[in-house]
Amino acid sequence: MRLSRRALLAATTAAASLTSTPPAAAKPHRFRTGFENLTASGYARLSGRRVGIVTNPTGITRDARHIVDVMHADPRVNLTAVFGPEHGFRGTAQAGGSEGRYDDPATGLPVYDTYLKSGQPLADIFTAAPVDTVVFDIQDVGARFYTYIWTLYDCMEAAQLAGKRFVVLDRPNPVTGRAAQGPVLHKEFATFVGRQPVSQAHGMTVAELARLFNGEFLTTPVPLETVLMSGWKRSEFYDASGLPWVPPSPNMPTPDTALVYSGTCLFEGTNLSEGRGTTRPFELLGAEGIDGRWAAAAGELGLPGVHFREAYFAPTFSKFQGKTVGGVQIHVHDRAAYDPVRTGIGLLVTAKRVWSGFAWRADNWIDKLTGSTQVRTAIDAGAAPDEVVAGWQEELAAFRATRREYLLYR
Repeated sequence: MRLSRRALLAATTAAASLTSTPPAAAKPHRFRTGFENLTASGYARLSGRRVGIVTNPTGITRDARHIVDVMHADPRVNLTAVFGPEHGFRGTAQAGGSEGRYDDPATGLPVYDTYLKSGQPLADIFTAAPVDTVVFDIQDVGARFYTYIWTLYDCMEAAQLAGKRFVVLDRPNPVTGRAAQGPVLHKEFATFVGRQPVSQAHGMTVAELARLFNGEFLTTPVPLETVLMSGWKRSEFYDASGLPWVPPSPNMPTPDTALVYSGTCLFEGTNLSEGRGTTRPFELLGAEGIDGRWAAAAGELGLPGVHFREAYFAPTFSKFQGKTVGGVQIHVHDRAAYDPVRTGIGLLVTAKRVWSGFAWRADNWIDKLTGSTQVRTAIDAGAAPDEVVAGWQEELAAFRATRREYLLYR
């Protein structure tokens, strides 16, 4: 029997309500990931299923074991395939790369590459695996242009085309789920760093995003189930979880990186270094010819929760490889007050003001990152940071209203 969108969403909501209740034996406010709650149920949702899992090095337990290794060794789970995103299942590839098709040496499981695959070609991979249930468990960082959430979207769409169940195991948004911030993507700028109209910092978990994708963007919803966290609050940063931090990608080494990323990743759309090739990517920004005037100008903006230090560094790869460049280091001193997107805009405005060499990437990649031409054209016209930010408020308010329907935690 073919279910309507309304029926599928109702079933998803009912499943979410069940899984969001902490197990009876759990202590009050004890944090558990979706995977921990799945194992506490004896893998009930996977019973009798041929399971494939979309994951990467962040799919770990509290004691830092990989969940693929754990499930493969457990006779209660019939794990038959692994699907790797950008950077790969075991995380060996740099940005814009993946690991390809291989058999995992640790488990012998076939590993399939999902990177830059979508629609029917990805559905064909799920069919060939073969699996009847696709599970997703990857740590996100809260930014629209971080590609794992679009791997989630593409896999949901492909699972629907292939007639598979889809189960999302939730993990915390490491920079909190307090609010959506930043410009909203316009559909004509859709790429793999933004498939659908979502704000630049979405303030959601992957389970909440899955529900949003199913309810708003997928032409036909996938049979979706979510295994929620217990004990997580929207106001909490990653360290409150007690989980070890595994870099979700090579240039996301710490939760501090995630905190600034949704703003300073915008420098990928410029000729400045965004700090790749240093030990503090996205916290260090700079270029040849920049001096202390940039840090001074950024400091004069009075942005909340952050200080800017004049800094000099020599990237070991990427832009300005092996050259000493000048710029700033971001030091967040009050993360609750800090606004990463507004800070990123302030840094773009002041960099253009104080450095005559400032330029956008020739392909206008900045428009793909921000989701429209609005940010670039406003800055080129000499707008102040608050004027740039004001330009997206109406669209952001509309997204926030839509987003509110899909939130699962307080």
